[in-house]
Amino acid sequence: MSQPYLHPVSQPVALFEQFIATEPQVLVLKEKVLSLSGDSFDVRLGDGVPILKVTGTLLSVSGRKKVEDMDRNHLFDIRKEHMHVHTTYVLEDPDGNKICEVRSSHKFIGSKATATCTDQYGKEVALVMTGNWNDRAAHVVNESTGEAVARISRKRFTARHIFFGQDTYNVIVAPGVDMALVAGLCICFDEKNND
Repeated sequence: MSQPYLHPVSQPVALFEQFIATEPQVLVLKEKVLSLSGDSFDVRLGDGVPILKVTGTLLSVSGRKKVEDMDRNHLFDIRKEHMHVHTTYVLEDPDGNKICEVRSSHKFIGSKATATCTDQYGKEVALVMTGNWNDRAAHVVNESTGEAVARISRKRFTARHIFFGQDTYNVIVAPGVDMALVAGLCICFDEKNND
């Protein structure tokens, strides 16, 4: 059985300082049932406090999603990049600059994706997501330190999923890690599952 929480990381991993977890956190990402685009999410802390709003764009070829904080500040967009051998998603700032790239690769058993970005401290970061896309569970590890930064799991057999095809993810985030970045990775994980 896995641990309910993750240990603090030795070096912060963040694009957005205001979203760094100061203690072990649980994020709950719920796909909205009545979303026109079908790709909108509510992101809340485990105690129900909303922290992010994700809105899908209707009729977007790249599946663009806008991520905002609760004050409606536009943090970044998530979109699929086409013309790659492996499935690739990018996180872009409001000006359209790429701030993170998530590229999938194949493993003999399970799946793997690597998110690369330059964090707010100017350091190159590679976060490796491994797991089983079909079971919808993944571990996210900082490649340079080997530390677990997040653990993603999907709630199974809920009425939302059975009747509407909408998923709910529980994400455990380690202290010192950017919750907005991890939410973005989880949404990329969901999109890859839906491909």
